[in-house]
Amino acid sequence: MHLEAGDLQKFYDSDLGQIARRFIRTRLREVWPNVKGMSVMGLGYATPYLRPFQGEASRLIALMPAQQGVTIWPAQGANLTALTDESALPLPDACIDRVIIAHVLETTETLRPLLRQIWRVMTPSGRMVIVAPNRTSLWAQVETTPFGHGRPFTRAQLNRLLVDAMFTPTASTTCLHMPPFGAGLLVRNGMRWERWGQRVWPKLAGIHLTEVTKEVMALAPDRGLRQPVPAKPVLVTKRDATAGRSHLQPSDCPNTRAA
Repeated sequence: MHLEAGDLQKFYDSDLGQIARRFIRTRLREVWPNVKGMSVMGLGYATPYLRPFQGEASRLIALMPAQQGVTIWPAQGANLTALTDESALPLPDACIDRVIIAHVLETTETLRPLLRQIWRVMTPSGRMVIVAPNRTSLWAQVETTPFGHGRPFTRAQLNRLLVDAMFTPTASTTCLHMPPFGAGLLVRNGMRWERWGQRVWPKLAGIHLTEVTKEVMALAPDRGLRQPVPAKPVLVTKRDATAGRSHLQPSDCPNTRAA
């Protein structure tokens, strides 16, 4: 079951949420340093991570599941968010260059239809980053943050899921190596926690950030050619030969003349 958009917004408005948003944005920007001229879509509750791409991407939209609800974003200017049916995204085929998924993969009840819809709307050269909770982290055990709800993933589980949905993982990193509490201390030492965590306990990070590409399979052309089927030889028994009879008579072969 999806968390409500209002609860997610409250988390990202908190001190801990603002720290998490800043670190995840930094990781995303390292993966995609430039999206100029591209169409970018956030799916789920991805608006906390979209601001760096605003004004750079040629088109920027944020779709939120109907069961989750929607919040207006950005606070100023035209609204770029909309409600959507997870199993029927209101977009044409192959129209999105970059996709960011957050707070939806671990809570959706239509996981495979959702991934098929994302595959459909991505361009052949499109890329997607999934922000998903890490099963082995403390963040996945504490329900005071959104990452403690739904189904967390190990990196292997996430990769298998994406490969089965016709995506190819190309890069993977982690984020939120700090503990999911003590925001006052983290405000002063959050970056230090991240540096230590990357070196000392990378597998205990709060979330995975996995980038994938769309797998496009080419079908071999059907030229309508058929290989000739060789005729099976007919054996003549000794008894048949003595009787002057053969299973294959000269008259049965149109290209053979009797001697």
